[in-house]
Formats: sequence, structure tokens, C-alpha cells
Amino acid sequence: MNKENKKLGMGLGALLSPNKDSRNNINKIEISKISPNKKQPRKKFDDKEIKELSGSIKNQGLIQPLVVRKILNDSYEIVAGERRWRACQIAGLHEVECVIMDISEEKVFELALIENIQRENLNVVEEASAYKNLIQIYKLKNEELAKKLGKSASHISNLIRILDLDEEIHQMIIDGKISMGHARALIGVPNAVEKAKEIIEKKLSVRDVEKSTAGFKQKRKKHSGKDPNIADLEKELSDKIGLKTEIEFNENGSSGSLKLYYSDLNQLDEIMKRLKK
Repeated sequence: MNKENKKLGMGLGALLSPNKDSRNNINKIEISKISPNKKQPRKKFDDKEIKELSGSIKNQGLIQPLVVRKILNDSYEIVAGERRWRACQIAGLHEVECVIMDISEEKVFELALIENIQRENLNVVEEASAYKNLIQIYKLKNEELAKKLGKSASHISNLIRILDLDEEIHQMIIDGKISMGHARALIGVPNAVEKAKEIIEKKLSVRDVEKSTAGFKQKRKKHSGKDPNIADLEKELSDKIGLKTEIEFNENGSSGSLKLYYSDLNQLDEIMKRLKK
């Protein structure tokens, strides 16, 4: 694993520690010379929240400085704090306090993602896109990224698969019209957009959708192998208990079986002990 990969997941707290050199001193920078990060994972900002923050900044000033990096002779790009930057503009500030960091474009994206995840500012589609970009940038496996960000591998995999759905469905997720469970059940379904509209219109539960798509997924499974969502669950469970596992769904999708595999009698004894506990 290279040096950059080891740094992944450090977070802003570690990078802005008091022991950092003078490049992290606070500077006042004209707000017109600062631009948002084009790769900022968060695309949707709550106007009401920003206006409330703007009012607070007018009364009390900017308590937490922006974190920026220099990109040209006299211009800067936001590393963290775009919400504060937007609020400062509304408040009519001409300059803002900033911490200037000397970091790469890839590191900017990583820090922006970590900040938003820690503050739970990303919707699931933004989070999925950010994970996918990090995997591509750092050439990581889903499991490696999950470990670094403190998430489960199945969480990462399931979110990334959401990106395979139509953008119209993405918007339904963002707007809260359908849940992540609904979206997962629609992955790979040919008429997914129509099905999503039906979920909203008829107020279908996740189980209703799973039942209605189970037939198609069973056919697909016979032709192309196990559903990737189930494969992820099997792997995660296997990693947790140290045994090979297999999950099978019945045709209606609402019930099934869980199999645990052992290689010798000692392993069987260990399974029995765990179950008896």
C-alpha cells in the first residue's frame, strides 16, 4: 500500500493539528479570490441553514476559519468550509479567515468527503459517487476503503451499486420519496423507473418491492450467478465469524436459509458452542 493510501482517512483534525508548520497559519483572504472545489462531493446545500448561519456570522463573526489551498498566483480553492463560505457571501463579508494548506487535488477531495461524512452532510447518491471516486483515485478495493472510513464493506458496495440506477431514481432517493431499501431492490430491474413511480404512488414497502422483483432476480441469478447484494452479505458475515457462509432466498424473496460450512469436527464444535451461547 503506498504512502497516500496510508494517509487516507486521517481527517481534517489530524491534518490541522497545532504541530503543523507555518503554512497552516490563519490568513485573511478576499472572498472574491476563493472558489469552491469542483470535486466537492456535496452538491445540495440547504438554503435555510445557510441563511441561519449567515445571520450568526453577522452577529458573532466567523468562528471557524475556512481551509483552502492555493491554486494560482492570487486565488484559492476551498478544501473544507464551502457552507461557511456561502454564508459569508450572504453576510456581505469582503474577506474571511482561512487556513492555507499545501495539498494535492486528490487529497482535497478526500478531506471534503471525510468532513461531510463525519457531519452527515451527504445524501446517499453524493456519498456513493464520492466512494466510487476515492476507489478510482487511490486504486482501492471496497474492503480497504470501508476499513479506512470506518464503514462496512457491504455499505460501500450497496451504495456504489445505487449509481447503476437511472438519475430519475437518484433524485427520488435524494428527495426522500423512496428509501435506500427500495433502491436496492430495484437494481438490475429492467423497468426500474416505472417501478419506482409505482412505489411512490402506491406507497409500497421495501418487502412489497422485493417480492414483486424476486421472480426476475431468480431468473437473472440462474443465468448470471448470485445476486451481488447477497454475495456481499455472505462475505461480510464470513469475515465476522470466520466461516464460509451461504444465503439462499426462496422464490418469493421474503424467506430463505442461512448455511454455515465447517471443514472439520473441531470447527463444528466451535459453531455449536457459539450457538449455545
